[in-house]
Amino acid sequence: MEKEQHYLIRSGWLRASILGANDGILSTASIIIGVAAASSTREPIVLAGVAGLVAGALSMAAGEYVSVSSQTDIETSDIEREKKELKETPETELVELATIYEDRGLTPELSLEVAKQLTAHDALGAHTRDELGINSITRARPLQAALASGAAFIFGGILPVLAALFLPVEPMIYWQYGLATLFLATLGAVAAKAGGSSIKKAVLRITFWGTVAMGITAYIGHLFGIVLG
Repeated sequence: MEKEQHYLIRSGWLRASILGANDGILSTASIIIGVAAASSTREPIVLAGVAGLVAGALSMAAGEYVSVSSQTDIETSDIEREKKELKETPETELVELATIYEDRGLTPELSLEVAKQLTAHDALGAHTRDELGINSITRARPLQAALASGAAFIFGGILPVLAALFLPVEPMIYWQYGLATLFLATLGAVAAKAGGSSIKKAVLRITFWGTVAMGITAYIGHLFGIVLG
């Protein structure tokens, strides 16, 4: 039989990668657009882009690691508490597990039998999976999330920086806006394809909010340019 394809197993690294790449494109392009709206020379535009790229990648990786580590701490705490309860009140935990299966549609007799067999096989694994909702697919992985997010931010952010380096300065705002929208649309399509969701919906969502963010940044940069000028 052909093995079914599921996308949930990709959720951890895919979420972090898409978030990182999206933020890399959007943040770096927005910074460049803001500076370009207030400056007519290439140096400050490129410098701002590179600084935003480096700071953003480090911030993204660190933030992802800290947030996912917090989730890991909660999961570990719940598992340790479950270990203690299994040791101190095994009968109560057996009934609790059987009740879970009964709520899912099994008869009381079958629920109790399933709970007994799973408890005999791997009591902690059964409670971790069916009571706490923690499994090998969805469990938090801080280092994986941090690396995926930071690397993706660099990948996404380097594109606007390269545009700032090699494209004409005078229409830089329009170049950045057009290319960033194209990059975001491509990212949305790739993410939707990898996650098995609607490509059209993903592209529209990511380009709409990206356009809003870049437009606001360009306007703020324009205001600063007027004030400094």
